[in-house]
Amino acid sequence: MRLVQVIIPPGKRGAVVDALDEKDIDYVVTDETSGRKYTGVVFFPLPTAAVEPVLDRLREAGIDEESYTVIVEAETVISRRFERLEEEYAEESDHNEDRIAKEELQTKAKDLVSGVQTYVLMTVISAVIATAGLLLDSPATVVGSMVIAPLIGPAMSAAVGTVVDDEELFAQGVRMQVLGITLAIGSSAVFAAALRTLNLVPPGMDPLALAEVSERLAPNVLALAVALGAGVAGIVSLMTGISSALVGVMIAVALIPPAAAVGIGIAFGIPRLALGSGVLVALNVLSINLAALVVLWYSGYRPDSWFREAEARSALFTRVTLLLAAIALLSVFLGGVTYDTYVATTTEQDVRNAVESELELAEAQLELLDLEIHRTGRLPPLETERVVITVGSEPGSTVSGLADRLDSRIEPIVDGPVDVEVRILEIERSG
Repeated sequence: MRLVQVIIPPGKRGAVVDALDEKDIDYVVTDETSGRKYTGVVFFPLPTAAVEPVLDRLREAGIDEESYTVIVEAETVISRRFERLEEEYAEESDHNEDRIAKEELQTKAKDLVSGVQTYVLMTVISAVIATAGLLLDSPATVVGSMVIAPLIGPAMSAAVGTVVDDEELFAQGVRMQVLGITLAIGSSAVFAAALRTLNLVPPGMDPLALAEVSERLAPNVLALAVALGAGVAGIVSLMTGISSALVGVMIAVALIPPAAAVGIGIAFGIPRLALGSGVLVALNVLSINLAALVVLWYSGYRPDSWFREAEARSALFTRVTLLLAAIALLSVFLGGVTYDTYVATTTEQDVRNAVESELELAEAQLELLDLEIHRTGRLPPLETERVVITVGSEPGSTVSGLADRLDSRIEPIVDGPVDVEVRILEIERSG
């Protein structure tokens, strides 16, 4: 529910009152005594979904942009006429009964990109904490970094600026997105480099051996679903007036850990980590913006005048086209990674089955302990270069020619020559 206050210009009181009576809205009109050019102030409560159509009707009655309009949230309204009004607009708006007016949406979006100093500080802090969490291999720490990340505002503001034809808001949202991602990557790289230089991490530590880091090394197409979902959730939270704090965590999930992984890749000199995570960051940013744009336009948000709506539609089409093209280009990388992951998984399973079958045929009692597949190449799918098989045997057992027999089984699976290395470990059991 909202309480709307509108200042009435000279000669428009009758038209405003008639418009409110036409909508069967309870209102109170007071005289304006400040000596300025306005003649009165009208107060009236409205269901959230009714704010935008009623304000549009008042504009037709003569309330222009020069008149002050204040919209505040109302906790409770006790009125039978108001209850009927709620039912009427609930039926008209269907699933959008909680949708706020475009003026309120625009104000909320502007609030989200105000306070640059706080935005910079919180982004740097969240990136540093995320970097520490990745290097500690601590999911809890990584999640904590997402809670304080302020990245939801710029993406949502850029989308709102597009659909309501506010170029300044759009430009500010884009600038702050670029600033936020740059700060996150830069502060992560500096922090990780400092940790490495000061020997605050174990010497020779391989970040790729950490589950939290390797998870961002080779993103697949599921990352696209996460980013699109985050964008939809973010803009829905904004346009329904729901607190965006929790949804902001979802936006941060898609941006802060990958950005921190890029910084770690730069600091530790691991180009493929920086590249893989960088692609993930770029794809997530683009997908969040695309989802927010489409949902806002589909929900019916438009500029006030029809000619501005045409400009907004043109800008929306151009930006959506560019976003789709960029996402499609980056998705080629994700598709390649996804396909390579599938090939690697199926190859490993087939090789494991072949090894176990061969071990069952051996005269000695052998047990497969470990299987490592080393792959090489620049573009997926990567080629299997070497297979290391660790086999356990009973003390005194003799095993000969096993590597050659396994090689003859594995080469047809990987469709090419491969080096097979077999390591035999004696297993001694008590009793």
